[in-house]
Order: sequence, then C-alpha cells, then structure tokens
Amino acid sequence: MAKHTICLIEGDGIGHEVIRAAKHVLEGMQVTGELEFSWLTAEAGWELFERTGNSIPDETLDIVKSAKATLFGAATSPSKKVAGFKGAIRHMRRALDLYANVRPAKHHPVPGSRAGVDLIVVRENTEGLYVEQERSYMNGELAVAEAVITKRASQRIGDYAAKLALSRPRKLVHVAHKANVLPVTQGLFLNTAQAAASVYDVTVKDIIIDNCAMQLVARPEQFDVIVTTNLFGDIISDLTAGLVGGLGIAASGNIGEQYAVFESVHGSAPDIAGQGIANPTATVLAAALMLHHIGEHQAADRLEKAVDIALEHGPRTRDLGGTASTMDFAATLLEAYKTA
Repeated sequence: MAKHTICLIEGDGIGHEVIRAAKHVLEGMQVTGELEFSWLTAEAGWELFERTGNSIPDETLDIVKSAKATLFGAATSPSKKVAGFKGAIRHMRRALDLYANVRPAKHHPVPGSRAGVDLIVVRENTEGLYVEQERSYMNGELAVAEAVITKRASQRIGDYAAKLALSRPRKLVHVAHKANVLPVTQGLFLNTAQAAASVYDVTVKDIIIDNCAMQLVARPEQFDVIVTTNLFGDIISDLTAGLVGGLGIAASGNIGEQYAVFESVHGSAPDIAGQGIANPTATVLAAALMLHHIGEHQAADRLEKAVDIALEHGPRTRDLGGTASTMDFAATLLEAYKTA
C-alpha cells in the first residue's frame, strides 16, 4: 500500500472549514486499510497577503512541488486591483505549469441537478486571453487585450482530453471553438487539438462555442468530454456546474506533467466563514478527483458514491437549508463511505 504525501492549503474564509472536513474524511478512509496519507500544510491567499504582503510565497510552491498532490480550500479575490497581490490559484497554474483544468459535471441528488448529466470540461489553463496582456490608449478610450494561442499548448490539451475520454464509456470528445470568427487563433487551437485527439480511439467532433452553450442547456446528456480554450472553458464550466446543483458542489483539478492542485470551485464565502455551516461537498469531490489522479480509483469511486448517499439521505448543512454543521456532514460522509 503506497503512502501518499498530500499538501493541504486552506486559503481564505470557509476554506479553513472545508479543508479540515475533507481531511477528516480522508483520515477516516485510512482506517479501512485501503489508503495511507502523510500531510503537509502550506498557506496562500488574501488573508496571508494581508498579514505578510505576499499571497503565495515561494515556500508554498516548494511544498506543493514536494507533495504527490495538493488540496486547496477557497480563495478571496479583492474587487479592485491591489498592488502586489497575485491570485493564488492563477499564479500556481502558471508557476507550476498546471495546463489542464478539469471540471466534472455529474448529476447529484440535490435540487436543480439534471438527471443524466455526466460530462467533463477540459480547459486549457495557461494561455488565451488569460495571459493578461492588456493595454490602454487614447486616455482610456481604447483598450486592447492580446490572446495567445500556441500549437504546443493546444496539442497537449487535446491529447489530455482524448486520454481522459478514452477512460470513459462513451469515448467522445467535443472540441469547442470560435474558429468561424477567429480563424487564426481559434483555428490554430481547433486544428491542433482535433489532430491530437484523433490519434486515439475516440470519437472527435468540433462545435462552435455558442452552439455548445445552447446545446448544454438544451441537451447536456449528449456530451462526454469538452475541450476548449481558457476563457471559453472558464465560462462554460460554470454553466455545466449550474446543470448539476451549482458551484457549491463543484470540484476542479489543475493538472500538469509534474504537479496537481485540486480545489473546490466556490469562493471563500466571507458572509458565513467561521460559523461551521459551509457544506464541504465540493472539497470532498475535489479530494475524490485527487484520489483518481494518484491512482486510488476504487477509493475515489466509493467516496463519490458516499457523497451522493450523504446528500440524499444525510442531514443537510445550514447553508443548504438544514441544521447540520460542516463537521456533522463530514461524519455522515464517513458513515456513508463504510457502506458505499
């Protein structure tokens, strides 16, 4: 039985609570004898910036590099530009070359979740408009932003999406793009990602991004793996989360060749932080993604099943209209895991 070294970063707000709950669940899973963990801790985020003037120190990056994988809670972003502040997750994506953002959207027994949805958005995580190359001219009357698309990044994200699809029953990849309007940049992405995915024994289709958005609302069951550029992926992954219960239960993986950081997609929720009422489902599902990544597939599948049992039959936390605390729900998850 392999021992996995996991880095935990609580971040801001409810991140402290949901990471502690997820750790409690993972430690409980060790008792079954299937898993063995050792833990590292690191700091990042707005609260750290307020204390030290640095939102993500080099020490944190070094700890992340030394771990098998990292589980991140939540981060606060100021509503206006603050000199010296770097968004922790965004900076880690670049510093650690976490080129694939993986966002599953799967039906769960919560209000608003569409039955039959089981898809994954794979978002290129390092370039596009998010290179943040913006300029202003004419005393602020004209603004220009550069979008960077490279063959290398498009090839490796297409390759990643195809390998992911190959592990799933339907083996279907949609390459979502806007090459009909932007034939140079989006055309490079489409042609390169499509060619990379077509090497594998999967079905590859292309779809214009606005039609993709409409089809996701109308018939999301038709999709399996969707691969797209950074900005489009950022947008449609929130749309797909809305199909299955919202951002409060959405998990995400930021994955590179050497390192991986898994996170709950929801924000730091300062209005309920410190009250012990935040539902840790998103963070626990991020932990399940992490388990898949490190090869513990059976435990990951059981944990996902336990989440559904707990959501359907267990007490709801107060932020979901119930009375249970964050740790109450974590305890329910552990009990569900034993029977999953």
